[in-house]
Amino acid sequence: MPLPGKARARREEMLVQLRELFLTEGFSSFNIGDLAERLRCSRTTLYAVAPSKEQIVVAAVRSFFKTAAEHIEARVAASDDPARRLAIYLEAVAAELQPASARFFADVADFGPANDVYQENTQYAARRVQALVTEGVKAGALRPVHASFVGAAAAQVMGAIQRGTIQATTGLDAAEAYRQLADLVMTSLTADPKEPTNVRRTTP
Repeated sequence: MPLPGKARARREEMLVQLRELFLTEGFSSFNIGDLAERLRCSRTTLYAVAPSKEQIVVAAVRSFFKTAAEHIEARVAASDDPARRLAIYLEAVAAELQPASARFFADVADFGPANDVYQENTQYAARRVQALVTEGVKAGALRPVHASFVGAAAAQVMGAIQRGTIQATTGLDAAEAYRQLADLVMTSLTADPKEPTNVRRTTP
């Protein structure tokens, strides 16, 4: 049964506060009492979001990615340039992830249900990259490439970002890693096809 308007608005307000707290400090160290104290609300108010701490976490994580996806798609829809739409998508992903701390990503990786939400969104992002590459190639704005491969490769990098592998090997946080991914993808798809790509460059 749908929540009444006032209750629904209060739940959304709590989700916003939970998102902001979790993005900054993660969620593994909090119990329900801690959350009620930090958010200055009652346990009853928190349980209106979901009936357990674990489900509250999942609701907040899902809310974060849903809100981020809406912001990203709004930015993509504002452009009708096929090449720019792909760049905008990847850059917008980086921008939306900017507020997320390493603690948040570590907690998401360690908590199965939250990690499942992240993986769902990563898979969606890979399909979205594939669709935008296909769109750009058909329009002649991007070099003809295997769109499914680009999407799959992007998904692998996104997964490595989420697992912390990229940060461990490069020192880049998630948002900056996505910016580097955007630069890599766009440079490879918009490079002059006459430029040799199989020549090994050596340092003088």
